[in-house]
This record gives sequence, C-alpha cells and structure tokens, in this order.
Amino acid sequence: MIRPPLSLSLDSPEATARLAARLGALLRPGDCLLLDGPIGAGKTHFARTLIQPLLDVPEDIPSPTFTLVQTYDTSAGALWHADLYRLSAPEEVEELGLAEAMEHEICLIEWPEKLGPLTPPDALRITFEPDTTDPERRHLTLDWSTPRWAEVLTPLHETAND
Repeated sequence: MIRPPLSLSLDSPEATARLAARLGALLRPGDCLLLDGPIGAGKTHFARTLIQPLLDVPEDIPSPTFTLVQTYDTSAGALWHADLYRLSAPEEVEELGLAEAMEHEICLIEWPEKLGPLTPPDALRITFEPDTTDPERRHLTLDWSTPRWAEVLTPLHETAND
C-alpha cells in the first residue's frame, strides 16, 4: 500500500488524461478532489478528461471559471466541478451550495485554498506543477489522510505513464 505524498511525473497531456480517466472511474459520491497549482498547470485539462468518460452522452466540458460551478449527471453519480479562483471569502462557497455538495456528491475543486475552514479533511489533494524544461510534462503530487485514497491510488501509481 502506498503512503502519502505520492509524486508522479507525466510525460504528456495524453498521460495526464489517461490518469484522470482511470481515477474518475474509481470515484464515488462523497469523494472530493482538490486540484491545486498555478494558472496553466493542467487542472482544468485533468478535470475535463476525468469527467468526459463518466458522461452517458458526451458534452462540452467548459471551464467553470466564470460560472464558478458546473454540474454533471454521470455514471458514478452527480459531479460538481468548481473553480473558486474568483471567490474572495469562504462564505461564498456556502452560497454556491458547494459545502453540502462536498458531503454527498463527487466534487472537483480548482483553487481549493479558497475553501479555508470548509476544506474537507478526507479529500484527495492533487498539486500540479508544469515542468520547467518540457511544456508537455507535468509533475503531480497527491496527498491524502484517509486510507480510501491509498486503496484507490495504488493500482494507478504503477500505470501513470502507460
């Protein structure tokens, strides 16, 4: 069984997409992924490629930068994709209904530092870092505190760049 934090280097956007799709297939209601990293690090690409295979009918997956939250009915259950970049206070998270959604729905949250005290303790945090020498390469650090994520991530770790 792997232990946190888990560091992965992904050679291409396609490798990132494959990891996202594999992880998405293992999600269940109540799971929360905190997608952290600078602008352009690959958070939205990861979210899109995680969501798309879960949809019964393919649809466009827009960035929720301006809408703040996009919701999807997926084969795994309701999924909320949130971009909190424009929020200025944790209270705004509650106004969006996101605090309640994190308890019952699958949630992908970009800019999770905006959650403040509402950050779920059992979430999986994925930190994205672009490579300084290769624009196609990403470095991901996955961190968690509950055993569920070690169980989910162990088989994915061995096939990250496949």
